[in-house]
Amino acid sequence: MADVTPTGQERATILRRAVRVAVAASAGFYPLLYGAGLPVMALYALFAPIAVGLLSPIPGSGRQRVSVMLRALPWALVLATLGTLLAVETWAAVGGVLAVGFLLAFAAVGGPRPAGVAPGLHLFYILACFPPYAPDTLGRRLAGLTIGVLALAACELLLPDPTAASYRERLARALDEAATPGGVPPYELRAAGARLRLASVPPAERPAGAGRTDRALEQGGRAVRRLLDQLATLAETPRPAAADPASADLLDRVSALCATCARFLRTGKHPPVAGALEEAMRRFQAERVRPASGPPGERPPVEVLRRQSRVLALAESARMVEITADIAVHGRPTEPAVPHRLFWYAELSTPRLWARRVVGNVTFRSVLFQNALRTALGLAAARAVAGSLDLSHGFWVLLAVLTLGRTTAGATWRAVRLAVAGNAAGALAAGALAAGALLIGLGPHTDVYAALLAPVMLAAFALGPLLGIAYAQGLFTLVVATAFAQIEPVTWRLSEARMIDVVTGSVIGLLCGLLAWPAGARREVHRAMAELLRTCAPLVPVTVDALLAPPGGSRASPQTLPGVHRLRLAEAAYAQYRTEGPGEDTRTDWHAMLIAANHMLLGAHWLPRFGLRPESGSTAPAAAWARTTAEELVAETDRIATRLTGGGSEPVRRRTAPDGCPPTPLSVDLEVWMTSLDQQLTRIDASLIPPVTASPRRTARPD
Repeated sequence: MADVTPTGQERATILRRAVRVAVAASAGFYPLLYGAGLPVMALYALFAPIAVGLLSPIPGSGRQRVSVMLRALPWALVLATLGTLLAVETWAAVGGVLAVGFLLAFAAVGGPRPAGVAPGLHLFYILACFPPYAPDTLGRRLAGLTIGVLALAACELLLPDPTAASYRERLARALDEAATPGGVPPYELRAAGARLRLASVPPAERPAGAGRTDRALEQGGRAVRRLLDQLATLAETPRPAAADPASADLLDRVSALCATCARFLRTGKHPPVAGALEEAMRRFQAERVRPASGPPGERPPVEVLRRQSRVLALAESARMVEITADIAVHGRPTEPAVPHRLFWYAELSTPRLWARRVVGNVTFRSVLFQNALRTALGLAAARAVAGSLDLSHGFWVLLAVLTLGRTTAGATWRAVRLAVAGNAAGALAAGALAAGALLIGLGPHTDVYAALLAPVMLAAFALGPLLGIAYAQGLFTLVVATAFAQIEPVTWRLSEARMIDVVTGSVIGLLCGLLAWPAGARREVHRAMAELLRTCAPLVPVTVDALLAPPGGSRASPQTLPGVHRLRLAEAAYAQYRTEGPGEDTRTDWHAMLIAANHMLLGAHWLPRFGLRPESGSTAPAAAWARTTAEELVAETDRIATRLTGGGSEPVRRRTAPDGCPPTPLSVDLEVWMTSLDQQLTRIDASLIPPVTASPRRTARPD
């Protein structure tokens, strides 16, 4: 049985895909073999739709997949040509598959579409790089490949999958919820934010590219999620008894901005007035400072100051939404994107952004680099073994490595076990079919196989994904036997050869899984999250020092780019970890670590923006408390990072502020920011395995 029971919509999608691939393969195979008498061209026309339509999970609607296929077709022709020429020697073919395997697997840095089409491009090189060395057949190979891909593209247009909502539309829907916070319960606001998580978005609609538009949409999604969570928290917090018209006015402006941004994302017209919210935020901050610096009897209650601090942070999230929407719609900012460090990508060219993405993943700490290297070495080893042992139909050795390899040794072993069992069953069935055909005299007659091929393909491509990998491998063996029986004399030894090749490839894939990062992303996600927390934590005291520095003193500007880089690597490791299935470490709240890092990065940007300084009302005890608490948060973060990498977990002692610290806008802003971070660290600490008793902590400054 399949690991997960497909839904009705998923079953319909699988059935449509099976029909498209079967029709496209048949449309090229039958006319070329029986009409034109070109078996080589027919074979490539048969396998091209299978490679691109079935073995390559290209995400998206029919038109999106057709676009990817047509753009990948020239590369497919190049790879088939390269494979044909390098088939002259085993060592040449091995070197080629090593380079091609790494580059195609590493193409996953470009997002889900390059990652989806990569297996099909792998197969075009693999199919061509095996003996016989026949450069004279190159033209027929390329023609068959082209016919197969074009036939599948036509089927994609004639029988498309339903179009999913774009990420821009998802952002607009979430902003519609944010535009009416008074009428939306907090749990619905948080649910709307959760729907923006990339794990909840179809792969084709995820903003995973390196260009400005995709980066802006991804950053905008995080800003909208943060905004919705802040609105939900504000709704859950009791309103102060004292009047607070300034906060009400700023909230109204935020609601209006959300509605305008939603319309702007949908239509591309009537953008928000540039700088209007920024101006309102500065007036709001000035109104906060004025009464806070007056006589003690005229100062607002601390509850009002805290609410105002939350509203200001909420407005900053809305301002980020405004800027990211501008970049996403126009492709570049029409107004200066401030702060520049947070929108570092906004003015860079697309080639430079792609270069940063690639260079950032050329490290053994990148799971994308690890997967590419493991795939390339496995394919190269498989090609060397198949060539050295002169295995007939050695193509299946490499196909087994490519399709059965997983990111962990345990997952690879489970896939190999099921695949070998399925192939054994399929081989027995195909062998029985061949033996029966010989007994009744059908060996030299291919009419029966021609009649069986199309329905066998349809059944295999539809039932295999529904029933699981064992059934898929067994049914695919029947497809192979039925197809080759029309090109070569029928014999049961074809199934025997496929069985041997699949077992050989499975063993090679399993050895690669054992020797190259056998734990997959599990160990890497621990290391990546620990490095992320250690890189971002120093931003807390640096930000506090920048705010509390006296006029004319040296102020160290928070450097956030290292944290942004570590955040990208941690997100990639976490995404890979999520694809590997549940393990023993299921309690650890990885997502909370990403949120905590974002919290530190964002606070380091927006808190210094309004120029609050100690002279605006902060006292020496409050400043001392802020600095002490910041250092304690760094120590606590470092302790959690040490636990993630297997070290000790000494509790951090917290010192509370002295009594009688008068609340001020600056001290309250720092308090709200660091209290929220402390709460997130507490949740992370409680989720670590083995659970430990949390040390008593108190971050909020006593009133």
